[in-house]
This record gives sequence, C-alpha cells and structure tokens, in this order.
Amino acid sequence: MDSTQPPADSESIVKASGSNLAFAFAVLQKEKRADMRVFYAFCRTVDDIVDDREADVEQRRARLDKWRVFVKGEATEVRPGLESELVDLQKRYDLSADMLLEIIDGMEMDLDEPVRFENFEELKKYCYRAASAVGLVSIEIFGYERERTKEYAELLGYALQLTNILRDVAEDAEVGRIYLPREDMKRFGYSEDDLLARKYDTRFFALAEFISSRAEDFYAEAAAALPEVDRESVKCSELMRVIYRQLLDKMKADQFRVFDKRYSLSKWELLKTLGRGMVGRIS
Repeated sequence: MDSTQPPADSESIVKASGSNLAFAFAVLQKEKRADMRVFYAFCRTVDDIVDDREADVEQRRARLDKWRVFVKGEATEVRPGLESELVDLQKRYDLSADMLLEIIDGMEMDLDEPVRFENFEELKKYCYRAASAVGLVSIEIFGYERERTKEYAELLGYALQLTNILRDVAEDAEVGRIYLPREDMKRFGYSEDDLLARKYDTRFFALAEFISSRAEDFYAEAAAALPEVDRESVKCSELMRVIYRQLLDKMKADQFRVFDKRYSLSKWELLKTLGRGMVGRIS
C-alpha cells in the first residue's frame, strides 16, 4: 500500500503469483472466481510486504499498519485497484474486519526475527492466522450452510500450513525463520545448528515424519468435519486439500529430501486433479 505508486489490481497481482491457490480458482463460477481473486490478492500483497527485504522492519510494519487502517474502514482515501476492489468485497460479503486483521497479524509474526516457536501450541496460533483465517474468510465468499464448515476451514488451514513448513524448511531457516517447534526438535535430538547446516540424517527424517503425521491428522480431521451439504460450495478448498495432501505424500515417499529439492506437483498432476474437481470427483 505504497502511497507513491498507484495500487495494482487483483488480476495482475494473482497472475504474477503463480500460486496453487490461484490455480484452484478454476473450479469456481466466474463471479466467485473474481471475488476470490480479490481476496487472494490482498493476502499476497500483505505477504509481499513482509518479505520485502529492501525495506527495513519498521517500514514494513508501517505498511502493514496502513492495511489495518484500510480493512477497518478508517482510510481517508480509497484508490482504484485492489483498495477499491477490497472495499467492495467486504461490503458485499460483510467480511469480518477482525478476521482480515488476523491475517495481517499472522504475516507480521514473520517480522519478529529470528522466528521461533517453543512448542506446537505456539506454532498452531501462527498457523491459525497464516492459513486458517484465510480459509475462514474464503468460505464466507464460497457460501456454506452448516456451522461445522468453519471447523473444516480451520483444520484444513493447519494441514496446509504444516505442509508448507515442511516443504520450505531449508529456505525459511536461511532467512531466520524456523517454524519447527523447539520442543519437537529436542524430542528427536535435532538442533537449529543442524538445520542451518542442512544436516539430513535419521534424526531429521524422524522429525519430518512426526510433523508430516501431524499434518496428515489435520487433513483427515478436516475431511471428516466437512458437511456433505457444503462439499460443492467449498470445492476450491477441497481442491487445495487434495493438491497439498499429494504434495505431502510426495515428500514422504521421497523421505523428505527437502534440503536437496523443492517439491511441487507437475503441471500434469495439477491438471489431472483440477479435472477431477471440475466433474465433482475430489476425494
């Protein structure tokens, strides 16, 4: 939200992102797809502020604060582009400012360098803000009938974020962000120095498998929590569940060689999963 430049629109932001989440929007009807594009562009913009290493921490915090003022409806000016798009989105869906603020707060936690978590309960709070809150806003746009769908969105957020943490563990550590809880690392005798040195051994494998198992539990709990009546409306989230579960399975089958490669699904794998989603065969 740089006052010296006109804000980009949501379409250009999403196109530049190359995210699996943007890919999953293809299963949505045109209007919902456009609305989710606006919401995702907001999330992407806030995340990019945090990751902007050309600005110092206080400058980045100030830019996040501008977005806080904006989502609370307290901005003195609303410019064309993402700002006006988000205002319209909030009004049409009566989106909670508090939930959007949770997302900003989650992003800001990455500015508290070095990023560390003593135990899973601390990490879970971060995951809620960084991923579950995104899911909870998303279902307001998708629409749902049963309150339990909120539980589904929260649980799926934990699963997705833990998958991201495993996949990105090496590159995150390089910039001072270690999301693996110290309690879990201690359990397997694997230290921060080991991680920074990219030591791959039986200790790391056991640690990664433990984190993977936790994520698998959340995937299963999310799937069980989703009411059948809302399955069609949240098929975008379901597509993400399947894509990221496949990603987790790929890492596990390869024994979590995350120091040597960055795992992803091939274009063919993504298209195959998308095709299943288009015909309502996500499982």
